[in-house]
Amino acid sequence: MQTIDIQTTVGDLVREVPSRARVFESMKIDYCCGGKIRLADACAKKQIDPTRVVDQLQACDSKLNEEGAVDADSMSLTELADHIESTHHGFLEEELPRLDFMTNKVARVHGEHEPRLLQTREAFVALKNELEPHMMKEEQILFPLIRQLEASADNPAYDFASVVNPIRQMEHEHDQAGDALMILNESTDGYTAPQWACNTYRAMLDSLAQLERDMHQHIHKENNVLFPKALQLEKQTTT
Repeated sequence: MQTIDIQTTVGDLVREVPSRARVFESMKIDYCCGGKIRLADACAKKQIDPTRVVDQLQACDSKLNEEGAVDADSMSLTELADHIESTHHGFLEEELPRLDFMTNKVARVHGEHEPRLLQTREAFVALKNELEPHMMKEEQILFPLIRQLEASADNPAYDFASVVNPIRQMEHEHDQAGDALMILNESTDGYTAPQWACNTYRAMLDSLAQLERDMHQHIHKENNVLFPKALQLEKQTTT
């Protein structure tokens, strides 16, 4: 793990690992316009124990280095649906509002210099508008159906609605989300910051890259594990 020196400027700490921006945001430490001051001075200004900040920054670094892989195939359908909700939906519920603010700010400030940022903003808004109702439909309709299906597996007399059409719709929406992610990736050169980019710009790109990675895991767990198993179970139960 990289040692964090409190004599390093806040801006340099975020430049080294852009995801550290989350820690500074949570503590209302300015890492962009105020990024030239040392972490020790920033903590003193906010009357925050620097040890606390360093601990959170190191935890952020450790989390970034973890694979975070789970054996989705070994989970029951209910366990996997619960995991997707708590892990991936939880991530999106936190990140989408944050990225909505960041993509808007960066496009507004730097869009004239880099017109593709307007495309980035447009693609993100489309993705956000797709994902928010998508998650609601999964949590309120599809996942409860899957849980009911699994609970009824040992009770053939139990009546439940089919998961076929909801799954088909969710997979279609996954394809649309994938298209938006592709635009985000291409319009940012694979989330690569230009040399002149400010820390907010860099943090936005890092967050978009993490969003893409999480979405890939999220969709994989649904399309390749949860949905096929639910369809197979329904077929076995109704045969």
